[in-house]
Amino acid sequence: MRVLPSNFKCADIICDFCGYLAQVKTKSVKGPLPSDCPTILPGSAWGPQQERMVAGIYFSLFIVLENDDGAMRIFFLPRDLQSSGMFVPRRPLSATAKRAGWQGFMIDVSKALGRPVRYVDGSADEFRLDV
Repeated sequence: MRVLPSNFKCADIICDFCGYLAQVKTKSVKGPLPSDCPTILPGSAWGPQQERMVAGIYFSLFIVLENDDGAMRIFFLPRDLQSSGMFVPRRPLSATAKRAGWQGFMIDVSKALGRPVRYVDGSADEFRLDV
């Protein structure tokens, strides 16, 4: 796997052998890691996500939780279990904001067609990606 360049639309990693694309969402957690995947996660830019959904293109989602001790838990939600209803647009930023008009979205995992699978546990050092 390779990390894609920053601001690559709707995908974060690619398999350099087969071209498989996936998104990675990370979330910091205080204290012990939860055994279940969080229900709500921040997405990114709504425009590109909406365009892909209209075209019927979804990327699998890796959800990475990391606590203060560097312990990590990874959940996986394949693209086949995603629905357009789980991507909820936020209000655009106000005219006075630094990025006025930019619109993000939230990911509501509870609206997926299935639950994310807990993939693996470990420390941040074990999951470091060499790029």
